[in-house]
Amino acid sequence: MTQKKQIAVLAVLLVTAGILWLWFFERDKPTVAAGDVSVAQNYQLLSVENPQLHKDEVERARKTEYKSTGRNIFSEIAPPPPEPPHRPKPEPSGPKQEVPPPTPKVTPLPVKFFGYGTVPNGTSRRAFFTDGEDVYIVAEGEVLLNRFRILKVGNASLEYEEISSGLRGSANLEDQGSSPSA
Repeated sequence: MTQKKQIAVLAVLLVTAGILWLWFFERDKPTVAAGDVSVAQNYQLLSVENPQLHKDEVERARKTEYKSTGRNIFSEIAPPPPEPPHRPKPEPSGPKQEVPPPTPKVTPLPVKFFGYGTVPNGTSRRAFFTDGEDVYIVAEGEVLLNRFRILKVGNASLEYEEISSGLRGSANLEDQGSSPSA
C-alpha cells in the first residue's frame, strides 16, 4: 500500500471517529427549550401557621430512648416469631435422688511404655519409655517427666500415680514392632 493510500485511509477513519463521537456524546446533553422555566421561579413558600421552633417537642424527642425489637432494620426479611416461654415441668414428688459427681480420671501417660529391665545387683525394676526420639529409663519409685511417679513395673504393665492429683493409673506394655535387620 502506498503512502498516499495510507493517508487517505487514516483521514477517512478520523472523520468516522469524529462523527461517532459527536453522535454518542453530544446526544446525551440536555437541551433547553425556549419555553422552559427554571425551578427557582416556580418555588412557592409553604403556608405554615406557626413557623417557630417547638422546643417542648424537641426536648420530648431527645428524651426518648430507643428500644430494639430484635429485628435488623437493614434487612428485608422479617425475623422469626418469638418462641413461647418455656414452662418448667412439675417436679415429681418424693425424695430427690442426688447424682454422684463424676469420678476423676487419671491422665494417660504422654509417653509409650515399651519395655522393662532389672539391675543385676538391685531388686527394683526399671521401665523404658519413648517419646519419638527420646528414651526415658525410670526406676520404681522415681518420677517421670516431673508429673508421674512409677509405683510398680510388671511384666506386661506398670502402675503409676499422677503427683498433682494423687490418682492412680496403669499402662500396658506396647509393642514397638521389630526393626529390619541389616
